[in-house]
Amino acid sequence: MKLKFAFLNLFLGCISLLLINTKSSSYVMAEELVKVELNKEIKKGKFLIGLRQYLGGEKDSFSRKKNISFITDKGFLNLISSNGIKYKSKHINITWVDIPIKNPKIIERIVFGPFASYESAKKQAENLKDKGFETTVAYPENWEVWIPFEEDLPEFELKNKIFRKINNIQITPAIKSDYGLMKLEGPIHIYSEEEIKINGVTFGKNFYLIKDSYGTWTLVQKIDFDDYLVGVLPYEIGPNSPLEALKAQAVIARTWGIFNSDRFKMDKYHLCISTQCQVYKPSKIKNKKVQIAIEATSNLILMYKNQPINAFYHGSNGGLSATAGESWQIQDYSYFNSILDGSKSLNKIFKLPITSRSDLNDLLNFDKEQFYGSDHSLFRWNKKISSLEIKEKLIKNKLININENVLDINSIERGSSGRVTKMEIQTNKVNKSIVLVKDDIRRVLSFIPSNLFTINKLSDDLWLLRGGGFGHGVGLSQSGAIEMAKLGFSYEQILNHYYRGTKLKKIEILSQ
Repeated sequence: MKLKFAFLNLFLGCISLLLINTKSSSYVMAEELVKVELNKEIKKGKFLIGLRQYLGGEKDSFSRKKNISFITDKGFLNLISSNGIKYKSKHINITWVDIPIKNPKIIERIVFGPFASYESAKKQAENLKDKGFETTVAYPENWEVWIPFEEDLPEFELKNKIFRKINNIQITPAIKSDYGLMKLEGPIHIYSEEEIKINGVTFGKNFYLIKDSYGTWTLVQKIDFDDYLVGVLPYEIGPNSPLEALKAQAVIARTWGIFNSDRFKMDKYHLCISTQCQVYKPSKIKNKKVQIAIEATSNLILMYKNQPINAFYHGSNGGLSATAGESWQIQDYSYFNSILDGSKSLNKIFKLPITSRSDLNDLLNFDKEQFYGSDHSLFRWNKKISSLEIKEKLIKNKLININENVLDINSIERGSSGRVTKMEIQTNKVNKSIVLVKDDIRRVLSFIPSNLFTINKLSDDLWLLRGGGFGHGVGLSQSGAIEMAKLGFSYEQILNHYYRGTKLKKIEILSQ
């Protein structure tokens, strides 16, 4: 086996030398190494978006037979590798090669989590940092907080585990050409003046392959703010939404992206493309109304005290918005308040905070037409859940074992909007109950659309949850914004309604 890998390394090295010295080769040694500087890209009006994560590893679902194909119909592709290689072609194949490490390293760390959200993970990282620990927020599959492993660490109240791994293989990208394989080093910059198809899908013109913190790689797209929004708005609020609602979404999506641009800092890109960030998909057909909304609000963001805000948004708040502190394990922001989302007459009927089950039931039973966004399919919902369903979720999240059974569930604390912030699950194990807090409620019990609900026991192993809304309930309600736009509100009025005390400002984009 060692001989086989030694031969592979020798073969790759020989091929590299052969290509460097071949006159017909389409690349030359690069004079400068490729650099990825996240803050500078933001100042230039660019996002670096992680399109595909964990490439080359076990969780890689994008590379076909360990191969990624880059093609342009017209023009040429350009590749620059950090080991000083330039390559030019109309078709570039990159494959992944597992190369043994001469001196294997033992990786050790303490891992806290999983956390339901980046916000909760970041807060715990800050708490540990205040106690003198070096922390990293990571996303190997769920949000985690890492600290270096040391002997004689104190006991932590927070759930944690020791991670140990012997790293003896390096996943290495290589160009697949007629000559063989040529090893590359990251970051690897791939770009063209024409649209590039990657494994048959048209994504854009400017990309990187960047090594991540897990030993695998990420395909990263470099894209202008407004081009990014073209791939966000249709999948977040919908292309057929009223123009003023689309404008509001454009402003907050741009603002949210800038505020959260350090989310994947450890892996040298800004944002992902899933609901852990904002849903983004390359747009095949440009929607005229989406384009108008983006152009009308170009470079506009929401600010509070001259700083970009954390512009949370969601599908439906069920008629009652939440504070950030009751949705995640973080401090509140001044611009988020619990508000009754509808006609002014609602403030005469209901008084905030709503902290009791009976008061929340009164709101859920009230005429939903009085609220903004009542057309949403989950504005009001009923969920019957059994003890078996709850048990399966608890086992999946390693909170109980297969021999334990669920006896009862109760809400034991509510926030100012009536949302459940602490939920107790009692089991048949003596002196044991599971307490889920804030966003962990929906992370573990993923069949619950929102934390705005009451619990009604139907039998010993069946409960009815009556609730409203879809999502965390903080900031703009997309269904609410759509209805406000239909009622004649401008996008500025919509934003002022959901983000109190904030101001619209145009950011300056530095020239290239």
